[in-house]
Amino acid sequence: MAAPSMGGVSLPRGNGQTVRLPRGASLTDLAERINAEPAALVTALFHLGEMITATQSVNDETLQLLGAEIGWVIQVVSPEDEDRELLETFDLTFGDEEGDEGDWESRPPVVTVMGHVDHGKTKLLDALRHSNVVSKEAGGITQHIGAYQIVTELEHNERPITFIDTPGHESFTAMRARGAKVTDIVVLVVAADDGVMPQTVEALNHAQAAEVPIVVAVNKIDKEGANPAKIRQQLTEYGLVAEEYGGDTMFVDVSATTRQGLDELLTAILLTADASLDLRANTEQDPQGVVIEGKLDKGRGPVATVLVQRGTLRQGDSIVAGDAYGRVRSLLDEHGNKLKEALPSRPVQVVGLTSVPRAGDTFLVVEEDRVARQIADRRQARIRNAQNASMRKRISLEDLDAALKENRQLNLIIKGDNSGTVEALEEALMKIEVDDEISLRVIHRGVGGITKSDIDLALADDVIVLGFNVRAEGQATELANREGVDVRYYTVIYQAIDEIEAALKGMLKPEYEEVQLGTAEVREVFRVPKIGNVAGSLVRTGTIVRNSKARLLRDGAVIADNLTVESLRRFKDDATEVREGYECGIGLGSFNDIKVDDVIQTFEMREIPRV
Repeated sequence: MAAPSMGGVSLPRGNGQTVRLPRGASLTDLAERINAEPAALVTALFHLGEMITATQSVNDETLQLLGAEIGWVIQVVSPEDEDRELLETFDLTFGDEEGDEGDWESRPPVVTVMGHVDHGKTKLLDALRHSNVVSKEAGGITQHIGAYQIVTELEHNERPITFIDTPGHESFTAMRARGAKVTDIVVLVVAADDGVMPQTVEALNHAQAAEVPIVVAVNKIDKEGANPAKIRQQLTEYGLVAEEYGGDTMFVDVSATTRQGLDELLTAILLTADASLDLRANTEQDPQGVVIEGKLDKGRGPVATVLVQRGTLRQGDSIVAGDAYGRVRSLLDEHGNKLKEALPSRPVQVVGLTSVPRAGDTFLVVEEDRVARQIADRRQARIRNAQNASMRKRISLEDLDAALKENRQLNLIIKGDNSGTVEALEEALMKIEVDDEISLRVIHRGVGGITKSDIDLALADDVIVLGFNVRAEGQATELANREGVDVRYYTVIYQAIDEIEAALKGMLKPEYEEVQLGTAEVREVFRVPKIGNVAGSLVRTGTIVRNSKARLLRDGAVIADNLTVESLRRFKDDATEVREGYECGIGLGSFNDIKVDDVIQTFEMREIPRV
């Protein structure tokens, strides 16, 4: 039945019924579900103090507020649930299924390396796989996730182990947490000469939240001042008790520089895996897994590093990864060698996607390219709607006038060398808090070099373009230089964060405070032709400065404000300032109502520095 709502608008009353909507849905979407007119919902929201159009993406809180007002329970479907429902429409599922027991085979453990910045995570992996990754990282800080597989021996059997190297800077918390979700075992790297640091605890929390076994690698034991026993003692406070202390956590003393303890670390990983985990996967199911990172390669196009979690990924498969899809043109290992297939726990680079997927997206193989494209299109629409809803700053009726008068917003375009970096940089920038009157908006983000279309978009919206490990080339550079588009290049993430924060602070309206300079008591008033009255005064406190602001007080009350000391003389000479205890003549411009015993107070407005 229809129930009258605010402003005489008639809307169907839900009586507590539940409506499921995707994140970032519009009022038109809601209207279709409850058989209402979109215009009526717009009017209802207007009366609730929200200005939103019928086709605009609406955030979760506003949808639920509107639903409560008209008697419907609005349930916003999470991306994971929506993904599951989407796959079910194509008779697909994501996640392990039992299947035939004969199809299950043992798989290598997936190990994530975590720890505080500069404690030697990448150098340790570097030593393990005899390659040099550290030298390629800006400032020695890992800027994106890498996945590698190495082979070691245990009891004369060759055993592969997959390693995921997660970034070390705190801005990459989201990527590091994502690393913990795909992992079987976490290697927590702690420097023996430094001890447990904030990021060590942060990494430990991620690992414990993922409920995975932890092996502690006490690194840099070759350095002076190294104290491995202290590390063991510190970590007992966080629930990690070493086996030698009666606990169940394996601690291994290692040195990435001298290669000491590396074999023991690999053995500890395999023993922990064998003792705590049943590492098997179905190799015959449709391949599925997780995107570790994505990048745009100049010669090969979009390239995604994926970790196969079940099934066997083969060349020629139709694949959908996040909102990207395509046919697997080639599979490459971490050294660039071509592979025919990838079994569970194998990290591989996939070439052949239409676009660059985001780090953490799920991938799956479907029967036809058509199905892959349909799934990708629906995911893309969902992601776009959710981003629009999260980016849009809500404007209520109370602050509508102020918003119309001035829109103080910094617009950004972020381009980077891989999707994980772009996502982490955007997340870090959106967390910058300067002031309620300033907003930050990322109008476009992408992987690859800065193109002419990026510069065109920047011109249309007054945008700053950030290039992270990528550059503008050719026509894009020429256009940016000609039109004066601000393009900034970075290789270290915290430098970008600092500069954008400084830019946001620069957009703030300056705040001023009044600073008193001096006071002078009027002893005599002189009439000067063509100038007016001049106050013969004695400076009581501070300094009287020419051209400073002034006010006139009589019997403690302000007679005139916002005056200016236009002339200042000591006897017959002009003066720029007169100090306490000296006499002077003060002219206040065209203001002539000056009397004996009045007090002239001078001051200046100084800008308050933003903290």
